Order: sequence, then C-alpha cells, then structure tokens
Amino acid sequence: MSRPHSTSLGLGAADHASPGDQATARRHVLSRALLPRVLPWVLPWAAGPAWFVAALATWRWPDADDFPDTNQLAALFLAIGLALTAAAALRRLSARAPWAIALGLGFAAWEIVQAKLLWLPRPFFGTPQDLLDVFLTDWKRLGDSLLHSLGLLAVGYGAGSALGIATGVGLGRSPRVRYWVQPVIRLIGPLPPVALLPLAFVLIPSSRLASEALLALAAGFPTAILTWSGVAAVDPAYYDVARTMGARNRFLVLRVALPAAMPQIFVGLFMGLGVSFATLVVAEMLGVKSGLGFYMQWAQGWAAYPNMYAALLVMSLMCTGLVTLLFKLRDRVLSWQKDGLKW
Repeated sequence: MSRPHSTSLGLGAADHASPGDQATARRHVLSRALLPRVLPWVLPWAAGPAWFVAALATWRWPDADDFPDTNQLAALFLAIGLALTAAAALRRLSARAPWAIALGLGFAAWEIVQAKLLWLPRPFFGTPQDLLDVFLTDWKRLGDSLLHSLGLLAVGYGAGSALGIATGVGLGRSPRVRYWVQPVIRLIGPLPPVALLPLAFVLIPSSRLASEALLALAAGFPTAILTWSGVAAVDPAYYDVARTMGARNRFLVLRVALPAAMPQIFVGLFMGLGVSFATLVVAEMLGVKSGLGFYMQWAQGWAAYPNMYAALLVMSLMCTGLVTLLFKLRDRVLSWQKDGLKW
C-alpha cells in the first residue's frame, strides 16, 4: 500500500517544480535517450577529421629543428584521414571509430609536443618524422631482420610444440613414459630458457642451433604440461567405447585423446608462443647476429633510437600477427567453442 502513495508524492513534487527545473529534467531525459543513437553515427565521421588535424599541424606548423620527411608525413596523415572518411561513408568504421580518433589525436599531440616544441629530450625521444624516415630509408635491413626472426621462431617454436604435444600424450597415456620423463620435466622445465643461454652456447657449436634449441624448450614445456593435463582428463568411458568397437592404441591417441585434449593443447601453444617471443629477443641480442633483437641492440649501440622504436613496432606487429594466426587456427579446429576467447 505504501508504493502507490510514494509514487503520488513523487509526481506531486515534480508538478510543483519550477519551469526551469522541468526543462532541465526534460533535456536530461532527451539526451539520455538520443545519445546512444547519435554517437554510433557521429563517431565514424569524426575519425577522418582527427587525422586531418594531425596532417594540418604537421604541414603548417614550422618544425623546431631540421626533421626529415615532414611533407611525406603530412601526406600520410591526410591519406589515412581520407581512407577513414571513405570507410565512414561505407559504414565500415563504427566499431573501430574511437580507436581511429584516439590514434589521430595521439599522433597530432606527439607531433606538436616533440617536432614543433621539442619538449622531450633528444635523441631518446624521436618524432613521427624520425620513425617514418627509418621505414623509408632502412626498410631493407628491417625486412631482413624480420625474416631472420621469423625463420628462427618457426623452427624453434614448431619443433618445440610438436615435441611438447608428443611428450604430453606419452605422459598422459603411458605410466612408463611418465616414470622416466616426469622427473626430467620437473628438473629442467621450470628453468627460464634465457638462464640456459650460456650453457647452450657452450654445448652447441652453432649459435643459431643453440637459440633454436632454447626456443624449442620454451615452447615445449608448457605445451607438454597442458597436453598431459588434457589427455589425463579424458573420460575413460571414451576409450572403453572405442575399444569395444575394435579401436587400436593409435586410434585411441589420434581420434580420442588428442581431439578431447585439444582445448588444453591450444592453451599450452599460446603460453609457449609467449615465452618463445621473450627467448627469441634475448637470443638474438646475445648470440645470433641477425634478427630484430640484434637490430635493436645495434640501434641502441649507435644511439639510433628511432631505429630501435621502429624495430619494436615491427616486432609488435609480428607477434600480434602470429598470435592472430594461432587464434584463427584454434577457432577453426575448435569451431564448437563459439563463446571462446577472441583476439
């Protein structure tokens, strides 16, 4: 009985409010109703102008020093703004519009703070012009370093993942394998692969082979542990049904154990890929005379910090691309996991 009474009191208070308060309340309600509908339409059209601002500031504001490729950078910002405007017209920018606006304004702020005002100490903090100049003048060396890193990672991570899956299946299926291999894994597996770099370079004559062995160890340990966990967790009833139908041990491994353990295997592959990235950079810095890690060390030694930042950007794109490919593979293999983690 108290609810209708309180409601009537609230309505009475609203009726006795001043005209100004009533107008403010109506505007507030109207803005709350229209804002969610207007923002998805307005934001995509603001992405292009954000980059136009960056282009205008780069082109018209005089540089504080003699920086290279200022006009080329302004043209690049202008091209990105035009592309974003076209994407907004085609209604293909709604989800990424906030990030496009933030990046455009961020580049504009970076350009003004460093190239126009020199508020940050050089050469530790470069300008967008410096970064663009590295890609325009040193793209061959960067591309060669990227190919070397990809080759080293492909061999080490691929071999370690395959060996880790095989070891995990053996640990999950065979008590004899578990008896002999488990102590070795418990002894060597938790060690950071980077800590074994000096020993690997002494025992293995080739620095490249030593780095590949450490990458294989970095990828193999988490893959083996997670594969073992997935295989061990398979319901024994699945094996019993398959044996009843005449299945042999090979069928039980390939058609029962591995498919059932595949979610855990992919978790191990993702973990191994992350550890492999860290091991790759350190191995290239200390032993392998090629790759992005070696390029970064060379750039730091010559105080070429824009080159170092360019290598970091290329390395970030490489790692993101490989993780994306692994997610694509996982989504294809585990298509039944529709609500899984997305990248």
